[in-house]
Amino acid sequence: MALRAFGFWMRVAASGVLAVAICFSLGATTPTGRMNDLSHRLMCQCGCSQLLGECDHVGCPDRDSELSMLSTEIAAGLTDQQILDAFVAKYGATVLAAPPAKGFDLIAWIAPFAVFAAALLGTILLIRRWGGLGGKPQPAAAGDVGVVDPAERERLERIRRETDADGGY
Repeated sequence: MALRAFGFWMRVAASGVLAVAICFSLGATTPTGRMNDLSHRLMCQCGCSQLLGECDHVGCPDRDSELSMLSTEIAAGLTDQQILDAFVAKYGATVLAAPPAKGFDLIAWIAPFAVFAAALLGTILLIRRWGGLGGKPQPAAAGDVGVVDPAERERLERIRRETDADGGY
């Protein structure tokens, strides 16, 4: 019964994900949708460090010419990659909002995750070392019993009896 309900809810979730994906992709093929998408994948070249579609730099000397170039290339029927390549050819690779995931630029995508993983591992090892969790405590050897003075031995024995514990060993 539970397996049947689980299968039902999995189908409902899959249908929901499909519906959301369809809704988001409906406007992707219209010229305005492509203009919006591509203008958010390019950087404005005026030096404001904003996305082309978001540049609100007053009196921006580059925004209008870049947006007109973008709309002209969309109207010409170029693919998204061809448009991005044309911008890179004209302005250089800095026009891209995100580096391409190939070649040397792949480091820009991998490095943050690698640094996070190394920091997480280092933190775990540091906490284990500080907390003494690195190894199990060793029980006292039979010959070490004489090292503890008789008063301390009596106190430890009384604690063991009262807590009904053997010290975890």
